[in-house]
Order: sequence, then C-alpha cells, then structure tokens
Amino acid sequence: MESALYMDDSYLKEFEAVVESIKDEKFVVLDKTAFYPQGGGQPYDTGVLIKDSEEYPVVSVRKADGLISHEVSKPGLTEGDKITGKINWERRYRFMKMHTAAHLLSAVMHSQDKVLITGNQIDLDKTRVDYNMAEFDQKKIKQYIEKVNQVIKQDLPVKVSYMDREEAMKIPGVVKLAGALPPDAHTLRIVEIPGVDLQADGGTHVKSLAEIGTVEFVKAENKGKDNRRVYYTVK
Repeated sequence: MESALYMDDSYLKEFEAVVESIKDEKFVVLDKTAFYPQGGGQPYDTGVLIKDSEEYPVVSVRKADGLISHEVSKPGLTEGDKITGKINWERRYRFMKMHTAAHLLSAVMHSQDKVLITGNQIDLDKTRVDYNMAEFDQKKIKQYIEKVNQVIKQDLPVKVSYMDREEAMKIPGVVKLAGALPPDAHTLRIVEIPGVDLQADGGTHVKSLAEIGTVEFVKAENKGKDNRRVYYTVK
C-alpha cells in the first residue's frame, strides 16, 4: 500500500495529508497515513489529526475494503481538508520493540525446533505468542529467551525490503505465522535481521536490536495439544 507511510518508515511521527473521504462524521480515509491499522497481532496507533490548530483525536485505526480508516472522537473534518497527523509515539515505539522481539523469539524457536507461530497479540505491558510446540517445557522456553537477549547484544540492524511473492516463497522459513499471507498479495514486504531472521511481515519495527532493551520472560501456559502460549515483556 503506497499510502501506508509506516511500511517504509516506522519512525515517522508526523505527516501531512488530505482527507479523501469521511463516513458517519468519524471514519476518515486519508490520501496517505503513518497510522498503523490493527492487524497481524499489532494494535492500532493512536494520536491526532490536526486541522487549523484544532485536534481530532484518533481512537482507532482499521483496514476496511483495502483502505485505512481512522476513527476520530469528534466530527468536524470534511473531504478535501488538509491535515497534519501526529502519532502517539511512546505507544508506537513500545509496540515496535515488542514486535521485533517477537521476530527474534520466533526465529530462535524455529531454528531449533521448526515451530510456527499460531497466534500472537502485542500489547504495552506484555506480549503473547502462541506456538505449535509438541512439548510444554518452561525451562526450554526460558533458554530461548536467554538466546534472544544474547542476539540483542549484537545490535544487528533490522532491514525492510520488498520481494516478488513467488520468489519470496522459495526462501525456507520466510513465513513463520501459520496462514499469515493474503492470497492476493503479489509483492511481500520482507523484514530481515541479518543472519538471524528473514520473514514476510507488514508491521513496524526498530532499526537496530539494541533499541529493544532486554526481553524478560513473564509466564508460559499449556493451551492444549501442540499449543503453547508464551508471555514476555521488554525492559
């Protein structure tokens, strides 16, 4: 999506845009946006749209019919308005750290046990990731997280590129989230941590691993056959 500015620059906090359409006086579609819409386990961004010094708080962002829709908390915007969008950066940056940490954890687990993510939910306090592991072994999970922190200390870069779907699917392990890719996506956005992880992903990430800080184990749960749930946080 060319209008999704966060795809190329996760650090963009402020941008100029034009209101393309508005529904029910509160669902706003812009010609471009840095606001991340709910998806892939990553929550939507919050922030404000500003017109003539008046702020319209953004309380939810979703994808609808292939468009990014911003729900604002009050009426007043109209089609053709020029606005400034500002992201709630502290919230977004926290999600970026959590998300990149999730990639590291899935990479470590996949490389050692070939497990896939079956579900995940990034949050501010802690992040949940579900894996299709055959055995429930908390000691082993803690060892995975120790390995993740060892990798973080290398402060590797996190790179974003794009690749033809057919070519990307030839790369072993490029899809680690079971059933993740939409069938109509001809070009895939690839997030790479050199020598550690390479996978198709549409979310926001830090530029270098040291930004994450330290990943801390919170708890693990046995959710049934081949389904393990891991909670972690970053400090």
